[in-house]
Amino acid sequence: MSKTAQMVMKIVGASLALAAVVCLLIGGWHDLSVGCCGLKKSLARKFGSEYDDYNDEELYK
Repeated sequence: MSKTAQMVMKIVGASLALAAVVCLLIGGWHDLSVGCCGLKKSLARKFGSEYDDYNDEELYK
């Protein structure tokens, strides 16, 4: 096989690999967003401020 054909095959292979990664990200976007939101909520619950329980608007009326 000539060097040109090898280079073309490498470019096509890399393009297909990139397209597969993009498809996986798009297909799993909902799962990724649910996971991030769940992680954010659990971290906020674990490391949240002790004053988050109070309703500030009622305290300063």
